[in-house]
Amino acid sequence: MKLVSFLIDGEVKAGMVQDELVVDIHAVSGGSLPKDMLSIIDLGDEGLKRMKELGAFSEGEEGVYPLRDVTLKAPIPRPVSIRDFYAFEEHVKTARKRRGLDVVPEWYDIPVFYFTNHLAVKGPGDPIAKPAGCEWLDYELEIACVIGKEGRNIFPGSAQDFIYGYMIMNDWSARDIQKHEMKVGLGPAKGKDFATSFGPYVVTKDEMDTYRNGERLDLPMTAKVNGKLLSEGNYQDIHYTFEDMIERASKDVTLYPGEVIGSGTVGSGCILELGPEKHPWLKPGDVVELEIKGLGVLRNTIVERRKGEDHVLSSIGEHTS
Repeated sequence: MKLVSFLIDGEVKAGMVQDELVVDIHAVSGGSLPKDMLSIIDLGDEGLKRMKELGAFSEGEEGVYPLRDVTLKAPIPRPVSIRDFYAFEEHVKTARKRRGLDVVPEWYDIPVFYFTNHLAVKGPGDPIAKPAGCEWLDYELEIACVIGKEGRNIFPGSAQDFIYGYMIMNDWSARDIQKHEMKVGLGPAKGKDFATSFGPYVVTKDEMDTYRNGERLDLPMTAKVNGKLLSEGNYQDIHYTFEDMIERASKDVTLYPGEVIGSGTVGSGCILELGPEKHPWLKPGDVVELEIKGLGVLRNTIVERRKGEDHVLSSIGEHTS
C-alpha cells in the first residue's frame, strides 16, 4: 500500500492511494481506524490487515477523493524521531575527498548517525526556504525506512520485522553553515535542522519486497534540478543496510513506531560530491526532484526566506517608573 497524509477541507488526514484516488482511512472504516498516520503506524500489522480488508473504492464514494484535488503533506508530518545515517561508501569517500580528507577507519567499524529536527519536516510541493546567510544550499538524495513496532537490541536477522515501510528523504543541507559548525567537532546542527523533506508516500514493506535482490533492494535513485539529471545511484550499493542501521540504533535503546531512519546520501547524490563546477549551489526558484523506484517523486522548490518569519519576544521598551 501507498500511505499518505493529505490536506482536505483544512484538515490533514491519513489516506491510502488507489490508482488516481486518495481514500480517507478514518472515513471509509466508519471511524474504526485512526485519522492520523502515526496512530495508523502504531497499529502495526493489525492496522495493515484491517486497511487491506477495506477493499477497493471508486470516485464519488464518501471519503474518496481524486488525487488531483488534494494536497499531499509529508507522509509522517511529525515523526517520533529522525536518525540519519552515513551508510553509502561512495558518498563518504567522495565528500571527504572534496575536503582533502580520507575515510576514517572507524567508519568501517560501525554505522553512525545523527539526530535531525523531527519538527521541521516538509512534504511534497512544500517550499524550502533558504536559511539566512546560506550561500551553499544543497539537496541530499536518500531513502528512509519507518519503524513499525517497538524493539530494543534488535539483531539484523530480525530487523525486517520492525520495518513498516519506506519513503524518499531529502536531507537539505546548508553546506557553508555546516562547514563552520563542524570545525567544533560535535556534529551537524544548524546546517541541517531547517528542513527535511519526506514523501510523497510511505510504501509498505510488502510492496517494496518485490524489488528485493538478496539482502538489498534494487532501487534506482535519481535527482534532478530544474529538469536536469544530476545524481544517479542505487540503494543496493549501500555499505550498511537498514538491518545494520536498526541494529545500531536499537543498541541499548528502545525504538518506537513512527521513528524514521535515513540512509544517508547515495553516491553522487548531492552537489557537495558533484562539485559546484558541475552545478551551482541551489538558489531561490530552483526545483529539486528526487525519484526512487517504487517510491515516487519528491519535488520541492527553493524560495527566499520570507519577511515576517522572525518572531522575537522582548520586553525592551516596556519600562515602568
